[in-house]
Amino acid sequence: MIKAQNVIKSFEGRTILKDITAEFGTGQTNLIIGRSGSGKTVLLKSLVGLHDVDSGEIWYDDVCYSKLDFKARKAIRKDVGMIFQGGALLDASTVAENVKLPLDLFTEQSEQEKMERVNLCLKRVNLDNAHHLYPSELSGGMVKRAAIARAIVMNPKYLFCDEPNSGLDPQTSIVIDNLIHDITKEYNITTIINTHDMNSVMEIGEKIVFIYEGNKWWEGSKDDILHTDNRELEDFVFASAMAKRAKKSVSR
Repeated sequence: MIKAQNVIKSFEGRTILKDITAEFGTGQTNLIIGRSGSGKTVLLKSLVGLHDVDSGEIWYDDVCYSKLDFKARKAIRKDVGMIFQGGALLDASTVAENVKLPLDLFTEQSEQEKMERVNLCLKRVNLDNAHHLYPSELSGGMVKRAAIARAIVMNPKYLFCDEPNSGLDPQTSIVIDNLIHDITKEYNITTIINTHDMNSVMEIGEKIVFIYEGNKWWEGSKDDILHTDNRELEDFVFASAMAKRAKKSVSR
């Protein structure tokens, strides 16, 4: 479980997060949605510790993460996996080397033990034969799958995903969504996904937090969205659907 409690975050005098309280459960896919500039990315980065909050608290299970010093945070970060928007693979390293990197940085395992774990994770994301390839040789979907393998190589308790479907076609996006969902269930991870993709919301949105102008405006499940009377959420869903239709028309 990860919890934000009365979180406020400002930049240069402008309040971005306005007293946000939300809980993200373990073993389920938790989605943060909202328009560009709504504060959803700032919330995700605050939860993962990339931003220090001005006030309020971030809890990882029974530990108040936001009050820990650098050394104590570093210990918890070993339990955190992160999937960045562009994949963030190292261009000069092979897929296997990219996936192994956290093990090199944070463990004292032997090279054989590391490679056994790398092989297991690459097999889990269906990249069995991609060990020797470089990021430039991968498709967009393969890059995201390699990033997922790297994110789970340390067997994390917490997984953060920043726009994991960015730049992917709809079919590949579904593959990535299902993979993240299945891994969440399989390893009982607390997974938090920052997204604007309504397909992701309706496919895997077990818990959804809608951020509007820095406020937590609505929360519920993918089924609840179908029956909401929240006008701002309805406008967001409608605008997202229209944008997706327009994108499909242009690509034809």
